Amino acid sequence: MVHAVPPAERPAFAALARAAYQLSAADARLRGRATREAGALSMTHARVLKLLDERGPLSVTALAEGTETSTAAVTQLLKGLVAAGYVDKQEAADDRRKVRVKLTPAGRARHRQREASIQQWMQQALAQYSDADLSAATQILGQLGALYDAL
Repeated sequence: MVHAVPPAERPAFAALARAAYQLSAADARLRGRATREAGALSMTHARVLKLLDERGPLSVTALAEGTETSTAAVTQLLKGLVAAGYVDKQEAADDRRKVRVKLTPAGRARHRQREASIQQWMQQALAQYSDADLSAATQILGQLGALYDAL
């Protein structure tokens, strides 16, 4: 449905813009905790653990692609994951510049505990929404991601 009122003047649009800001701010707080508190995981840290759990050992380049970030950023966040004991880095036998990253048992346990907590929360908090509602939210979040990339 197309509205004649400009988006900025619609209360629902303003509420969505505010919610997007709140989500971005919550992500920033989470990233801050991940740098200060042992065991705290940013979304990117958690995505690295998920990728390693699903795919097994990966290169830094593959992790950067999977997390939609740079190899430099992945290299930096791996320092925290290694220090926490969640991942190990191994140099390739044929080329010491290449590194394979693998999940440790502690990393696998932390990943699975976090995933279980998120699933439980989502089941409780989002059970009231239909598949169509969740699909619309998914589409909107994707469009907001595209906006953030364009800024």
